Amino acid sequence: MPDERERFRRWFEHGSTTDGETIPAATVILIRDGDAGVETLMLRRNSKLAFGGMWVFPGGRIDADDHEGDGDDFEAARRAAVREAQEESGLTVPVDGLVALSHWTPPPETPKRFATWFFVAPAPAGAVTIDDGEIHEHQWMAPADALARRDQGEIELAPPTWVTLHTLAPAATVSDALAIAADGVPHRFVTKIAFRDDHMVAIWDGDAGYESGDPDTVGTRHRLLMRGATWSYERDV
Repeated sequence: MPDERERFRRWFEHGSTTDGETIPAATVILIRDGDAGVETLMLRRNSKLAFGGMWVFPGGRIDADDHEGDGDDFEAARRAAVREAQEESGLTVPVDGLVALSHWTPPPETPKRFATWFFVAPAPAGAVTIDDGEIHEHQWMAPADALARRDQGEIELAPPTWVTLHTLAPAATVSDALAIAADGVPHRFVTKIAFRDDHMVAIWDGDAGYESGDPDTVGTRHRLLMRGATWSYERDV
């Protein structure tokens, strides 16, 4: 198994920002009802790009044109999610079909920090078309199957993707998944990373060790334990 610090570096390599600057971005989890339950569209990114080789949802940075002159960052994120879905999958997603699920900010030590809105939306009809440039492969996967395939070493997922799939895994239908996304205010995940001898821990607000960055702090838990083939999400809040 790769060294955990090396794994962390690989997740966020290719490009850099300065002074902790973040890059606004948006992604959309496209879902449909499959024969065995909800399926989500997963794309495998070019290994030479950020999150290279990983399976992700359609998405990317928010461009200046996404603001359309109105200065509304949230609406720009929604437009960017729709645009990226079209560019990366060939699917046209109505902007009013997006439901905000969460917002993710990577830890300060990541070379390239995409501060990303995650939206959920029903997948429109039509065939998925990828460019074989940024995106090299696509599959529809049940969230639980995607998590299992990661455990088996078949695919690689970044922590935000893993937690999102874990969140949506209980949904039996598209309606269930949209209800999960719409249940309350979108949670903001500002990640801190801690290392133990045998694994890595992503820690978020609400965890007793969040402020100190010490994963051994006793108390409430909001974290992802990443032990090689076995990842587990703990959330008491």
